Amino acid sequence: MPKNKFQDAIFTLIMATLMVYAMVVYNVALNTGGVTNATFINALYELPIMVPIAFILKFFIVGKLAQKLAFSVMRPDDRPALITYAISICICAIMCPTMSLIATFLFKEPSLGTWIQTFGLNFPVALCWQLFYCGPLTRLIFRLIFKPAKMAVANK
Repeated sequence: MPKNKFQDAIFTLIMATLMVYAMVVYNVALNTGGVTNATFINALYELPIMVPIAFILKFFIVGKLAQKLAFSVMRPDDRPALITYAISICICAIMCPTMSLIATFLFKEPSLGTWIQTFGLNFPVALCWQLFYCGPLTRLIFRLIFKPAKMAVANK
């Protein structure tokens, strides 16, 4: 959907913020034994740390790698929705273990076992959240932001 680097940065910022917030809410709920109103507030404290990390990883490294991986099994003439899903799955398959590793070092006992457990608990949730909620919501927000500019150009 993004047509240039600026739009890609905005898209990535929206996606990173929504994904990180949801995953932090999930992990706070796991650590506290459930979801309360405080869970959503407590999750906000990690955003200034984790969103920039997720943005940098996705924008500069993972996005390109995920596209290469996705197009190793997809063709450019495949249905656009399937290509979108393939790229999303590849991004999740790279970002989830990476972000779980970073979170393990920053917020938990840094050990191989803790990282594997964190990744194992996070991956199914991250994949479902990405495919069914975050991805579509991010694309909707992105279209709402950039639609007026597209319409203005079309009306000239």
